[in-house]
Amino acid sequence: MFLFNSLPKILSDSILEQVLESGELKVLTRNSPTTYYESADGPAGLEYDLAKMFADQLGVKLTLVVPNSFTNLLEDIKSGRAHIAAAGLSITEPRKEILKFGPSYQEVTEQLIYNVNKTRPKSLDDIKDKRLEIVAESSHESTLITERANHPDLIWTSNTKLESEELIQMVADEEIDYTIADSNEVTLNQRFMLNIRTAFDIGDPKQIAWAFPKNEDNSLYAAAVKFFERIKNNGELTRLIERTYGHAENFDYVGTLYFQKHIETRLPKYQAMFEKAAAEHGLDWKLLAAIGYQESHWNPKATSPTGVRGIMMLTQATAAQLDIKNRLKPQSSIRGGAEYFASRLKKIDKEIEEPDKTWMALAAYNVGYGHLEDARIITEQMGNDPNKWIDVKQVLPLLAKRKWYKKTKHGYARGWEPVRYVENIRSYYDILRWMNGKNGTPEHEALSILPKVP
Repeated sequence: MFLFNSLPKILSDSILEQVLESGELKVLTRNSPTTYYESADGPAGLEYDLAKMFADQLGVKLTLVVPNSFTNLLEDIKSGRAHIAAAGLSITEPRKEILKFGPSYQEVTEQLIYNVNKTRPKSLDDIKDKRLEIVAESSHESTLITERANHPDLIWTSNTKLESEELIQMVADEEIDYTIADSNEVTLNQRFMLNIRTAFDIGDPKQIAWAFPKNEDNSLYAAAVKFFERIKNNGELTRLIERTYGHAENFDYVGTLYFQKHIETRLPKYQAMFEKAAAEHGLDWKLLAAIGYQESHWNPKATSPTGVRGIMMLTQATAAQLDIKNRLKPQSSIRGGAEYFASRLKKIDKEIEEPDKTWMALAAYNVGYGHLEDARIITEQMGNDPNKWIDVKQVLPLLAKRKWYKKTKHGYARGWEPVRYVENIRSYYDILRWMNGKNGTPEHEALSILPKVP
């Protein structure tokens, strides 16, 4: 890790020197699941993670500022009221006239969003005389201005107060007909708003980057360029993006629809049991419930061909080990599942940090701790990080191939199953957080929050 404090002084009044001397990096951002939000465990979001990592490497405190509107954000960074805008900003030609962009770290596509209860439009010509609303001064507005040359009847409303996610919700609630959203926003929100759909892509993919005030001082900009070069080369950027989006990319509409229905019809019978068992082991009950749903769809009488039974689908051997007399009794099964998962979590290497520790424990819960360790050993042999889920999950499927499993201590495993298992639970957990948020917890807390484990 490098610290910019150790660099020789360039100019006593350079922006980088001002940041280092003041001990503060001031960053403009937006409140959304793709950028920054307050979770139960503190600040979260991809832009927050990146900005915090950069501030830590500078050796300064990160101060985040969320302007009242997107328009204010652009004006504030243009005027130099903050050092950086880390807000999921697309690089556009008009913006390049007034701002300086750092290296791109993500690619998105603008998409027209509609409600499934409406007819799917096939082109921008199909949406005239309908209510299209977008974020004012966004890249989406620039795109529409360009598109109007080919679609002269195209009209829209530019909203100066709402964020893109709120406009997506308005489409879901049929308050407006259409909006435009970036593909990463759609990826996260489609699991919660099941009646939104992508009609079509608009324009070419766009690059996302940090924005800086456009001036002659490149000191902080150059430091950011070096920072992004480093995290791209060491794989940390890929891991951060996977943490935010990896489990949400393979969206299953039908499966998610049934899950949300079962939250209403089945979960109320067992929620208190999940809460009690989770509290006894320092777990988040919603994570435990997500495991239970993946195992049995909250069916207390579930039985597999291999003999595992009950809501948590415990094997006979595991039930005996945990002193569970009746696996079909919901309270006993849930108590046993909580105890067993907690034991997997405590067994995971202490060097593994969250959220990877939880994902590894889930994989061990499914495939067995020994097979997980085999996969971690192969991961390290391949030159990747055995403490990162994004690397280990690429290796687990190899345990089903003789070329690889013959070299391991524990042999063959259906290694693709724990990968699917973990990703499904991550999505179920997100949805439970979101549904719970509708009853009082801020909705942004629905995304990627981890349990507190002693």
